[in-house]
Amino acid sequence: MLHIEELSASYGEAKVLTSAGLSVAQGEVATLCGRNGAGKTTLLRCVMGLHPGSGKVSLNGTDLRGRKPFERARLGLGWVPDDRGAYATLTVAESLALPPMRSGWSLEQIYEAFPNLYARRGSMSTKLSGGEQQMLALARALRMGSRVLLCDEPTEGLSPLLVQRVGEILRQAKQQGIAVLLVEQNLHFAAEVADSYYLLASGRVQQTSPADKDLLTYLGV
Repeated sequence: MLHIEELSASYGEAKVLTSAGLSVAQGEVATLCGRNGAGKTTLLRCVMGLHPGSGKVSLNGTDLRGRKPFERARLGLGWVPDDRGAYATLTVAESLALPPMRSGWSLEQIYEAFPNLYARRGSMSTKLSGGEQQMLALARALRMGSRVLLCDEPTEGLSPLLVQRVGEILRQAKQQGIAVLLVEQNLHFAAEVADSYYLLASGRVQQTSPADKDLLTYLGV
């Protein structure tokens, strides 16, 4: 579903990604691991078209090179950023009404999956707790009918109960055939939801396993 080949990216003179590549199939959760500063978020931003990079990114066989972020979103890429991306001038209900409705989750499905959002539907998005903002970011992507979710640290700063809820939502999305590329430092959480694992180191990606002792040592777990 999502295929990345020879992806390279820089910040000024600093090379961050060097010929990185990976694939995520329909209904698969793939976790991208690596130390802080390894370039995991940069890789996601390149896929979404938010950071310039060379190489090929394709979605369902469609080459995304040259396409703007909103065009990639319309093709089925969903962006769940680490800063949650809450709209300061919109309520929860307005934020969920904003995405174009295609084959995404209905409002009824969203509110059933995220009861806190229903309770806070009249609140301004930026007045939500961090966990509620994370729920809203996931809900927006699912509401859009995204076929691939790019999730950047979705459990960071969340309570154990909300971490469990994020896991349930990702498993539910997977059952519906949605692919997920997950950047996650919490390997214990990743082990519960992911089907495949990639390690990003020195700008390159290699497929690995969460039980790989070398990987756990490298990440300091």
